[in-house]
Amino acid sequence: MTTVEVNGQTKERRRWLAGLPRFVGIIDAIAIFAAMLTAQLGRFGTELDAELVGASFDPNYWVVSIVIGIVWWFSVGSSGSRDIRVVGTGILEYKTVTLSTVYFFGGVAIVSYCLQVSTARGYVGIALPAGILFLVLSRWTLSKWVRLNRSQGRFRRNVLIMGSPSAVEHLHERFESTPGAGYRSAMAILPGFSFSSPSGRELSIPVVSVATEVEDIVRAIDSHDVDVVAISAGSNIKPRKIRELGWELQSRSISMILAPALTDIAGPRIHTQPIAGLPLIHVSTPKLVGIQAGMKRAFDVIGATIALLVLSPVFLITAIAIKSDSSGPVFYRQQRVGIRGNVFHMYKFRSMVTNADELLSQLTQDSTGNGVLFKMKTDPRVTKVGRFIRRYSIDELPQLWNVIRGEMSMVGPRPPLKSEVDQYERYVERRLLVMPGITGLWQVSGRSDLEWEESVRLDLYYVENWSLIQDLTILTRTIKAVFSSSGAY
Repeated sequence: MTTVEVNGQTKERRRWLAGLPRFVGIIDAIAIFAAMLTAQLGRFGTELDAELVGASFDPNYWVVSIVIGIVWWFSVGSSGSRDIRVVGTGILEYKTVTLSTVYFFGGVAIVSYCLQVSTARGYVGIALPAGILFLVLSRWTLSKWVRLNRSQGRFRRNVLIMGSPSAVEHLHERFESTPGAGYRSAMAILPGFSFSSPSGRELSIPVVSVATEVEDIVRAIDSHDVDVVAISAGSNIKPRKIRELGWELQSRSISMILAPALTDIAGPRIHTQPIAGLPLIHVSTPKLVGIQAGMKRAFDVIGATIALLVLSPVFLITAIAIKSDSSGPVFYRQQRVGIRGNVFHMYKFRSMVTNADELLSQLTQDSTGNGVLFKMKTDPRVTKVGRFIRRYSIDELPQLWNVIRGEMSMVGPRPPLKSEVDQYERYVERRLLVMPGITGLWQVSGRSDLEWEESVRLDLYYVENWSLIQDLTILTRTIKAVFSSSGAY
C-alpha cells in the first residue's frame, strides 16, 4: 500500500470522525422538530394565537415550541450522546438520549414553577413521550446503519494496544468480535517484551515497539496512523509514565483507554471512586433477592399468563398437527436441573418419535454438538412436524406452564440435563444460581451453533449481570432470532 493511499484513507477517516457527530445532530434536530410539531398540533390543532399563560409578554406557543426545541437539542448534545464513542452503541445511546430528555423537561417544569408560568399539561404530555419515541427510533435506525458500515470496515477508529502479549491478544479478539463498537485493533506495543514470540505463536496484529519510555512510545505512535491507544494489563509502565503518556496523547487529540483485567462485567456493576487521585473500580455483585426477585417473578407470571392466553390458538393447531403426523402424546416431559440443582419436569411439544430416548445411544458418535450437548442437524428421530416446530421454537412454548409453576423464568440460562450437570466444572455450576429460562443470551446468540465455552460464558454473563432491562432486551431479540431460525435444529 502506498503512502498516498494511506494518507487518503486517513483523511477519509478523519472526515467522518468529525462528520458523524454533525450528522447525528441533524437527525436529532429532525426528531425534536417532529416531537414539537406533534405536541403543538395535538394540543392546539391549527390554532395560531395560543399563548403561554402567566408570562409577562404572553409569547405565542409556536415561539415557545421553537425555543424549547432549540434548548432541547443542545441538552441532548451536551449529554454526550453524539460523541463518537456513544453513537452506534445501542442501549447506552438510547439511555443517554432518554435521560437527557427527561432531565430537560424536568428543568422546564422547575422553570415554569419558579416563574409561575402555566404550561399546558397536554402540550408537555405529548411532547415528552413523542420526543423520546422519535429520538430513540431515529437513533435505532442510525445505529443499524452505523453498525452495518462498521462491519464492512468503515466508521472505525484505529487502535494501538499496549500490554503483555496475552492481554493484547485478548483485547484484540474482543475488538474484532464486536465491530459495531467502532474499534479496529491495528497494531501493538509490548513494553518490556520482545518483537517475536519465543513460543513461535505470533500476535494477530503487528508489533511496532517494545519500548517502556514515554518518549519512545510517543515516537512509535507518531509514526503510525492511530486514533486510540488502549492500555491493557501487563503493560510494564509505571503510573507516573501513564499519566505523562496521557498528556502527550491529549496534545495529539488521540484518545486513551485503560482496559482493566475485568471480563464479562456489565456497565451498571462498575463504579468508580477516586481516592487521592487514584480511581478505584468497584464491581458490585447483583443479588436476585428481595424486591428484585419479586419484580422478576411478577414479570414472569404476568408475561407467561398473557402469552398462554394469546398463543392458545397456536397450542391447539400444533397439538392437532402432532397427532396427525405421528402416534404418541402431544407433550413431551423431561427431567431438567433448575435453580440450586433442584430437578423438575420440563414440558415441550413432542417433536420426535416416541422412542427417541432409546435411540440416543446409537447416534452419540454422530453428534455435531459442542462437546457436552448432543445435537444433530439432521436428527433422524425428529418428525416432519417436529422439524418445523423446532425451527421456529414452537416446541418450547409449553414451558410457559413451567414459568407459572415457578420452575423456570421467561429469561435465564438454558435448562440443563442431569447428565450435563454431572460434567460441569466447578465454575460452570454458577449457572444454577438463577432459574433457567425459556430464552436467554444463548437463544439470541446462535443457539445450537455456539461452542460449549461460549454458551457457558453467555449464561454466566447473564447470572452475573441480571437486570429487568436486560430481560426485556433479550425477549425483544428472541423474536428476531426465532424468525431467522438461525442455529435451530
